[in-house]
Amino acid sequence: MSTQRDYYEILGVPKDASESEIKKAYRKLAMKHHPDKSKEPDAEEKFKEISEAYAVLSDKEKRAQYDQFGHAGIDSRYSTEDIFRTADFGGFEDILEHIFGGGFGGFGGFGGFGDQRSTHRRPTRGSDLRYDLEITLEQAAFGDSVQIQVPRTINCEACNGTGAKAGTSPINCSKCNGTGQVTHSRNTPFGRFMTTTTCDQCHGTGKVIASPCPECHGSGKVRKTKKIAVKIPKGADTGLRLKVAGEGEEGSPGAPSGDLYVVLHVKPHDMFERIGDDILFEQPISFAQAALGGSVEVPTLYGKVRMNIKPGTQTHSIMRLKGKGMPHLHGHGQGDQLVKVVVKTPTNLTKEQKKALMEFDRLCRGNEDSNKGGSVFDKFKGTFESLFLDDKASKSNPLAE
Repeated sequence: MSTQRDYYEILGVPKDASESEIKKAYRKLAMKHHPDKSKEPDAEEKFKEISEAYAVLSDKEKRAQYDQFGHAGIDSRYSTEDIFRTADFGGFEDILEHIFGGGFGGFGGFGGFGDQRSTHRRPTRGSDLRYDLEITLEQAAFGDSVQIQVPRTINCEACNGTGAKAGTSPINCSKCNGTGQVTHSRNTPFGRFMTTTTCDQCHGTGKVIASPCPECHGSGKVRKTKKIAVKIPKGADTGLRLKVAGEGEEGSPGAPSGDLYVVLHVKPHDMFERIGDDILFEQPISFAQAALGGSVEVPTLYGKVRMNIKPGTQTHSIMRLKGKGMPHLHGHGQGDQLVKVVVKTPTNLTKEQKKALMEFDRLCRGNEDSNKGGSVFDKFKGTFESLFLDDKASKSNPLAE
């Protein structure tokens, strides 16, 4: 090999080329002229020439010596063996992998880069599964135990997960001799190059099945649905993930199964709205109840309770029923029920009701002495009670409770 040819010319780059430009040019030429790829009779010599040029120009110190003194500066300080031994061939490994494929076995002249031991596939743990479960607000409040149907992959019972027909067993792969790997060797200018790849006949298991199981068709796995009991804790909410250990996909023989994760989704309720651990409920009341006060029967998750309405209660006022909300998850106590009172506007009023309301409105707006000697409510309390709250009031009265 002639060492007098300009290194920049060999790589086809200018003298001010950057490191990345030099590396890019080298990779392109090395792949083109590698002896195992190129059919040119002088491919090996060209490859050595390209590699020597790259070994010098990729090293800052060697490149500086070369730029200042030319080949004399290199020849006087480094032997060709030194150049190749100390060169940065990080990019060269990428080239060899691109050319040969697979992993590195090693160079005869440089020592091994790879581990030659057998890499049989170890028993594989089963995959985890997810199941989305809808529950009611009552189930979330009081807890429950439910049965779910989970389709999952299990080991075939007919062949015990081996994939081989009953009475037979998997045999050692003839291509890799049971190692699960195949090693190839190539002679290169730098020595003997070894590559190790996963055996494509047994897919790395080291075993092949001569007589497949008719139940699983040689896969060792079948799909089945299993009933699994899931315990819902008190205070559960949407998004809570419950782990059921070992109820995921079954692993390969000798390996553990995966886990099942049940994700809860609480369905909307017809009457109640959940706000954290509190429960919101809208309670309609009549105009007379809001003005005069009284009591109403309110539904809760725990049954109906009586709740007092203060006189003069405004619509959308919030009242609290202590301890009537959701239990605290994994804790003590529970939230409250928030009762939003909504005043109903009366419709289809009778003549007497209209007259009473008009008089009430007049007194509220125009009588400056309305608060002397008794409030407006006191003066008209009897009227409202008789017209709006009397149990014997007309059935068409929209305010009758």
